[in-house]
Amino acid sequence: MQVSLVTNNNTVEQMIDLSDQVFAYKFNEGLIHRVVVACLSSARQGTRAQKNRAAVSGGGKKPWRQKGSGRARAGTIRSPIWRKGGVTFAATPRDYTKKVNKKTYRLAMRSIFSELIRQERLSIVDALVLDRPKTKDLLAQLRSLDLMDVLLVLDKLDPVISLSARNIPTVDVCDAYSITPVKLLSFHKVLVTTAALRQIEEWLQ
Repeated sequence: MQVSLVTNNNTVEQMIDLSDQVFAYKFNEGLIHRVVVACLSSARQGTRAQKNRAAVSGGGKKPWRQKGSGRARAGTIRSPIWRKGGVTFAATPRDYTKKVNKKTYRLAMRSIFSELIRQERLSIVDALVLDRPKTKDLLAQLRSLDLMDVLLVLDKLDPVISLSARNIPTVDVCDAYSITPVKLLSFHKVLVTTAALRQIEEWLQ
């Protein structure tokens, strides 16, 4: 398949060839949903923890005898109904990770990229270059491309572009090997350099 390569003034410069296997894949909503849920689940820490009655220190001795004292029966001073006692249904650390094999992940990424192209949400430029880390200069380039809510995908991270984009809430920067389904779907448009696109194409073959 062929897609257009745009210039900084948002005009079509030329057409480039892309693999149909990667960028003309069918849209599979169920597969994408499963992979996105797995990514979001794996990002959860699950490190909350509380102490139950077994984990609270003390309470090894019965506070008073079972009968004859006139008080309610008690076996330990660390019961949940006692002050400084354990938590009744204590939270424990939990792993939320969901396993997704490599083949499934690649198929989902193919489906996402193919749908971005079909919806004309993927723009390709030869290169994105800034002389200095200046947010104003980056905004000018993005406005010329009619891109404001955009993910910038580079072949390798450029500190000048990263510094220029970090104060723009609707712009994010990543390299070709750190993109995720969640990142791709979080922005209205995706701007990819040709070098990064070739890396993605090789990775998803």
